Amino acid sequence: MQRSNVTRDDGAWTGLSLDVRDRHRPGLCVLSAGPLLLISQQSHPVLLADVDEHFQGVDFWRTDAYRSCIPPLRADVARALAGSPERWAHRFAQYLIDSSGSPLHEGRWLLSAQSPLRRRHGTDASHAEYWSSMLVEGHPDGCIDWFVHSSSWEVLPLRQMPEPGGSRVKAYRKQAREGTLPPVLLWWVSGLDCHLVLDGHARLAAAIAESVEPALLHLHRSAPRNDLAARIDDAVGFYERELARFAELRAVHGPAVPDGAAIAGPQLVRRLHELDAAAQLTWAWPLPGGQAQWRRIAREVTSGQDWLRS
Repeated sequence: MQRSNVTRDDGAWTGLSLDVRDRHRPGLCVLSAGPLLLISQQSHPVLLADVDEHFQGVDFWRTDAYRSCIPPLRADVARALAGSPERWAHRFAQYLIDSSGSPLHEGRWLLSAQSPLRRRHGTDASHAEYWSSMLVEGHPDGCIDWFVHSSSWEVLPLRQMPEPGGSRVKAYRKQAREGTLPPVLLWWVSGLDCHLVLDGHARLAAAIAESVEPALLHLHRSAPRNDLAARIDDAVGFYERELARFAELRAVHGPAVPDGAAIAGPQLVRRLHELDAAAQLTWAWPLPGGQAQWRRIAREVTSGQDWLRS
């Protein structure tokens, strides 16, 4: 895996680009059978999902099979890396590539501290209220409602959220008060239009209990290298055409016309950053056996309970 830092036009670090090779199928895998989805970790069903035929939401059933691809984070490490999302990103990237149960597969990925889930302006809710409202409720089953909510702003834990009084949450609450709480790792899955918690269920519970803003690292696929190169060429070509257009206007109308580089330059920088950071659709593999197999798995993991749309 090759890593490279992603920065804004002012040089500020925003994320880590991961170029993964020779990993054709991930350990944590999205499988599809039409509108029926299965997230499986090393052949163990983790999440079953049934997409509404009118695309208004997803019914899900969560099993207890998910195991985090991140090892336990020591308190001394948390103190050493506190306040450095860049150092945490490099550490998490190594954990993700070393784990046989992570979602990484061949292609380019972005691991970013610039999550779209950050608190939106204009809300006076406390951190506890805001982040509690972001969590998709229900265990083992529930619904991601695309009609009522924009689910791209929601978080679906891959296992039941722990209670605020649990031993692990209590330990993390102390770190939350000290400002040393490690980040929560999220994975955006386009087929669910939702963010899954890959690691940090107890840390997120601790942040909510202490009403503090949780640190986040957000993982998603980004543009493939060859596709990115073509898009960069298009962006640079547009920039050069704009320079030529402004030069012609200045030749006719004089210095009253602004300099083309002052206008098109910042636009180019923004476009290049967006190209490098924009999320791409999550890959899904066909489920062997199709819908019949999906329903067999559903009957097995739910002990025959009737939760399906159809």
